[in-house]
Amino acid sequence: MAIESDVLVIGGGLAGLSSAISAAREGADVRLVTYKQSTLRQASGLIDVLGYTPDGEGPLTDPYSAIPELPDEHPYRLLGEDTVREAMSMFDEVVDTYRGGHTDTNALLPTYGGTVKPTARYPDGAAAGLASDDRDLLLVGFEAMPDFDAPHVAAHLEAAGVPFDVRGETIQFPGDLQDDAKVTRYAKLLEKNGPVEVRGRERGARDALVERLNPLIEDEKRVGLPAVLGDADAAGVRAALEAELGVEVFEVPATPPSLPGVRLEDRLFEAFDEAGGNFESGNPVVSFDGQNRVETVYVDKQSARIPYSADQFVLATGGLVGKGVESDREHVYEPIFDCHVEHSEDRYDWFDEAVFGDHPFAGFGVDPDTELRPLDSGGSPEFENLRAAGSVLGGHDFAAEKSGSGVSIATGYHAGRLAAQEAQ
Repeated sequence: MAIESDVLVIGGGLAGLSSAISAAREGADVRLVTYKQSTLRQASGLIDVLGYTPDGEGPLTDPYSAIPELPDEHPYRLLGEDTVREAMSMFDEVVDTYRGGHTDTNALLPTYGGTVKPTARYPDGAAAGLASDDRDLLLVGFEAMPDFDAPHVAAHLEAAGVPFDVRGETIQFPGDLQDDAKVTRYAKLLEKNGPVEVRGRERGARDALVERLNPLIEDEKRVGLPAVLGDADAAGVRAALEAELGVEVFEVPATPPSLPGVRLEDRLFEAFDEAGGNFESGNPVVSFDGQNRVETVYVDKQSARIPYSADQFVLATGGLVGKGVESDREHVYEPIFDCHVEHSEDRYDWFDEAVFGDHPFAGFGVDPDTELRPLDSGGSPEFENLRAAGSVLGGHDFAAEKSGSGVSIATGYHAGRLAAQEAQ
């Protein structure tokens, strides 16, 4: 017998969770199934709505004002500005540890690489690092985390013309952790003020870090560290450091694995649970039954095909990176429902010769109608009750535009709401 629900969401990333939460808030019985860990865990945790136009103009001050000028096939154009705003309002209600919802204007935040990134929402823990703030800042990296080269990042920020003085220092994280430099271990040691050995004495890791940071601070009023400041209680770690140092402390959005991304994922799953949803992880959806409507999908559990039935389905399995869209030497395809993905038959047309050129593959994905139902090659919905959300959608280059998070939240919100309304 099939496991039944009103709405079945396939995919547990930002789009899938936004869709599931949206549908559950509409009162539907929602189940989410996800296979691998989502790309949220590899993401910075920043929520970008639109940083640049498809032509590369930017950074944009107001992402919403640029929506009417986007190409017709762009997901934001299909949804409309009002729906994008509604979706971001839902995000603000659900994730109360983020800032930026008070304004339409993009914030500018320093990145691990020393660039300044436009973003619409950012964690509380990154707030003191805003590049629009003219207070001088000190960046501090750890020797065992060479991806964050604080002096190098500081030099890049100065070259970018930030309106403050910035210095970078590199120190050893307290204790001999060179062979075990996982961000989660740093986070837990700082959160628990766990014991580390410093010059033959056992010390609390947070206390020892304060002792190493204090002599470095000159006239700066804020200090930026890699995003390792706690797991479940990042705000508590930050507050404790600020109390001891007498300056504001912030996290610089990280490269993978990303604690800000993990924290965001955890909060969204909590919100889905609070809304009454159910979820299962670790097993892939491998096939389906149905003609004009999807009737049942099958989840592979240890080689057994388990049927899941629903009135409505949402496909949120990601793009080329997340394996929601795949390719071989001959074609590009969507692997579960075989939805149409527009692409040239000549695979050499999928790429630009220039490494940083305008690569067509960046926009590969299913093309939907205004209800986000994937369309076949003739322009008709593939299935009456299947909607798509997030990076599985074509029509945009999320990496170049800095629009990935916003598109996932907006299309997830819209797909989930419509699916719930249809199911009832």
